[in-house]
Amino acid sequence: MRKIMLLILATLLLAVPAFAQDTPPTIAEIVVASASGETPEFATLLAAVQAADPAVLEALSNPEAELTVFAPTDAAFAALGEDTLNAVLADQALLTDILLFHVVAGKVMSADVVAALAASVEGEAEGTLGAFSVPSLQGQYIDIAQTESGITVNGANLNLDMVDIEASNGVIHVIDAVILPESQTIADLVVAAASAEEGAEFTTLLAAVQAADPAVLETLSNPDAELTVFAPTDAAFAAVGADTLNAVLADQALLTNILLYHVVPGVVPSGDLGQLLAENMSMDGLMVNTALDGAQVKFMVAEDGSVKINDATIVVTDIDAGNGVIHVIDAVILPPSE
Repeated sequence: MRKIMLLILATLLLAVPAFAQDTPPTIAEIVVASASGETPEFATLLAAVQAADPAVLEALSNPEAELTVFAPTDAAFAALGEDTLNAVLADQALLTDILLFHVVAGKVMSADVVAALAASVEGEAEGTLGAFSVPSLQGQYIDIAQTESGITVNGANLNLDMVDIEASNGVIHVIDAVILPESQTIADLVVAAASAEEGAEFTTLLAAVQAADPAVLETLSNPDAELTVFAPTDAAFAAVGADTLNAVLADQALLTNILLYHVVPGVVPSGDLGQLLAENMSMDGLMVNTALDGAQVKFMVAEDGSVKINDATIVVTDIDAGNGVIHVIDAVILPPSE
């Protein structure tokens, strides 16, 4: 693994930015220059930026900003298909979301990416491929992974010949596909996970949602909602015991209260939760209101560094949905009154 990472690092550091100059232009200026050059590359990207919310162009033009842009080529946009591309360009809100999903706050050079990939597999078996996630300006997380053939950004291949295109307000790395934020709702993701042919998860959670007050499913299915769900695994439900679980599933009011206790209004990704814990930690933990009126959950950092919600440990973070985010927990948590 170390040999692979060193080889990639050498390749990245030797790559010559196509727009290198003594005084780099802004990211917006680089896109304009490339779109109007003899061999245009970002013509569709420029058209997209111009059709999106003006705040996108303002951000890319801001000389005081520090941004990293994963820029799709014209061929990447064309691969969407003419009808899909035209529909996206005509929908300003959707287009803005997609473009912001390609942007990360801060200047992240290729060497930083390689270092983060290497750090993600420290202590793992030799040959383990690295992966990590970073929040985009759109709000959802971008997954960056090491593969046998290179580095991918949410599944798109990073063009190793076109990295570290430095701008006065950040850096551009070129990718070969348009990456899309998750549009499925939390309910959609739970159904998909429960229906998976291999490694199905959330089967009991799905049964519970279906047995609860219909308002629960309506809420999790609402594309305009903004929610954070702490989702117990099937093993977490099984640990309750068959008799207790069956009794709860048969009591709709009780079941509804328990499910709502696992939902926090607003989107709280792990990064924000970590910052809140750092800024507001007390001996009693960080108390947060849930969707169950009047009930609160307590967040604490355990001695091993894991984050706990009441007596449950958060084991998987930041499963993005179109209407919020899911964090997976290893136990069912109960409202104080229950």
